[in-house]
Amino acid sequence: CGLCSCASFACVCVRGSTNMPNIKLFAGSSHSGLALKISQNLGIDLAKVTSKKFANQETSVEIGESVRGEDVYIIQSGCGEVNDHLMELLIMINACKIASASRVTAVIPCYPYARQDKKDKSRAPISAKLVANMLSVAGADHIITMDLHASQIQGFFDIPVDNLYAEPAVIKWIKLNIESWRDAVIVSPDAGGAKRVTAIADILNVNFALIHKERKRANEVASMVLVGDVTGRVAVLVDDMADTCGTMALAAKKLKEAGACKVYGIMTHGVLSGPALDRIRNADLEALAVTNTIPQAGKMDQCDKIKVIDISNILAEAIRRTHNGESVSYLFSHEPL
Repeated sequence: CGLCSCASFACVCVRGSTNMPNIKLFAGSSHSGLALKISQNLGIDLAKVTSKKFANQETSVEIGESVRGEDVYIIQSGCGEVNDHLMELLIMINACKIASASRVTAVIPCYPYARQDKKDKSRAPISAKLVANMLSVAGADHIITMDLHASQIQGFFDIPVDNLYAEPAVIKWIKLNIESWRDAVIVSPDAGGAKRVTAIADILNVNFALIHKERKRANEVASMVLVGDVTGRVAVLVDDMADTCGTMALAAKKLKEAGACKVYGIMTHGVLSGPALDRIRNADLEALAVTNTIPQAGKMDQCDKIKVIDISNILAEAIRRTHNGESVSYLFSHEPL
C-alpha cells in the first residue's frame, strides 16, 4: 500500500488526510458522535455545515465550505426524529449536488423505514422504496449502509449500494466477552434471520437454533416455538434490530425455559423505543450488545445490561476504499485492523 511493509492487497493500515485529497466528510445532526469517530479513523476533519429550523419547523441547511469537484460523504443515521433527519439528509445531498460536488455518497448506518419493505397487506405502502426514490432524486450517487432489514432493499435503488455487515465486529465481541463461546448456540429469534445466524455459527464452528414466532400485530408476538437444543449451553440471540424488545424478552424467556444456562442478545441496530429498557432490565439476559449505528450513551446510563460494539472503523474503511476506488468486499467478512 506504500505506507507499510505489508504486501497484501487487503492492507487496512491507517491513512491520513494527505493520502485522501478531494474528499469532504459532513455530519448530519442524527449521530454526531459516530461521525466524529469515523473522521478520526480516517484522519480528516469534519467539514463545516450548519443545520437549523425556522419558526415553522422547516429545516434549513447551509454548507460552510466549497465542495466543487469534491468527493462528498454525508453521515446521517435513521434514528431519533427519523423524519426530520431524513429531510435534513435529503437537503444536504441536494445542496452539495447543486454546488457542483463530483460525487455525493450518503452514509446511512441505520436505513430509515427499512421494515416497510414489502406490501404485506392490502393498501400497505412500500416506504423503504419511497425513501430510495427520494435519495436518488435528491442527487445521491452512492449509498453506504449497514445490515439492511431485508437485503433486497438494495434493488430499490438504481445507484450503487454497499450493504456492510456488522458480523465481523459481532464475532469479535462474542470471542472477547463470552467465556464459553465455543460451547454456545447462536439463536435467531425469527425465521428471517436464519441466514445471518447460520453464517455466524459456521464461522465460530458452533450449533445454531431458530425460534418461530407468530405475530398478532406489529410489535406484538402471539406465540414462539424453539427449533434446536440449548440445554446446558450459552444461548446467543442475534438479530438485525431491537425496537420495543418484546420479541427478544420472550425469546430469552423461552431459551431459559428450554434449559439454556445463560442468554446474551446481540443486535445491530438498537432502536430501543417505548418499553424497551424496562423489558431489557427484567429479561433473562446477561447483556444486550448493540452497535453504535444509533446513539446509545443515554440508554447505557439507564440500563447497565446494554453494551456497545463500535463499528465506526468499518464505515471509515468503507469510505476510504470507496474514495480510492478499491473493493469493499473484504469488509464483508473481516474487521479493519
